[in-house]
Amino acid sequence: MDEGQSLIDDSLDAAAAAFQRMRPRLFGIAYRVLGSVSEAEDVVQDAWLRWQGADRGAVRDPGAFLATTTTRLALNVAQSARVRREAYVGPWLPEPVDTSVDPPVGAERGEAIALVVLLVLQKLNPVERAAYVLREAFDYPYDAIADMLQLSQANTRQIVSRARKRLAAERRGPVDAAEHRRLLEAFVAAARHGDVAALESVLSADVVAYADGNGMRGVARLTVVGAERVARISAFAQKFFPGAAYEVAEANGEPALLLVQDGRAVALVSVTVGPDGIDGLYWILAPEKLRAYERSAGRLIGRP
Repeated sequence: MDEGQSLIDDSLDAAAAAFQRMRPRLFGIAYRVLGSVSEAEDVVQDAWLRWQGADRGAVRDPGAFLATTTTRLALNVAQSARVRREAYVGPWLPEPVDTSVDPPVGAERGEAIALVVLLVLQKLNPVERAAYVLREAFDYPYDAIADMLQLSQANTRQIVSRARKRLAAERRGPVDAAEHRRLLEAFVAAARHGDVAALESVLSADVVAYADGNGMRGVARLTVVGAERVARISAFAQKFFPGAAYEVAEANGEPALLLVQDGRAVALVSVTVGPDGIDGLYWILAPEKLRAYERSAGRLIGRP
């Protein structure tokens, strides 16, 4: 091997090492902006291609270059994703991510990782979403965020402030983690046996259930409201997925119900909890979203 080829190989190795160090953070940025594991994976792959083709000798801060590239790519995808989701059949929910390996998913703080928070974030426009995520989850200074989004610092501060207020108005307050898990485990036990009365006992009177099946047969296409109706639908899962194993797993930093049939996930249920019990159920049933969840733990630790 000649000296020139050796230098090229060394340069590519250094580039790959720098990218690998940033990979969890890059995925975390894209995932929060898009609410999709698969779309975030595509963005990170595209960022890697941009990094390979960049004039890396002129890049003073590889981390800043990669974060900026990823953020801008995610914003581009977010614009087209909005159009696609308008044609989605039934409620659209974010794709869950397995956070058992990296609880904050590459962030300085675990902000904006809970499934219900990601759902609220989708109500912001993509630039508001990105500004909020970069500041609140990754603790970037305002001048860096302004550069990434090609905005003035004053405008960036205003956007983050508006996003904070919007989320504060819509998101629930903190819930005791032990109580959250207790109610989920009680729900799992009741659902496993199809016990409608026991299910009703852990649900709030005005509980709301959302089912993301993207048109799957037998999956409700509208939200279901009320303890009795939600309990009956939850109990029906026993017949909908005969022989499925019911497990408590981790998704988006919180315990969740995972149904596994013939070695594959067939449903994942995230819950929100209020003073009167479980007040929100989020059923992920779309197969492509469940496959993305199964891939996520391997990706975060660098496995294919």
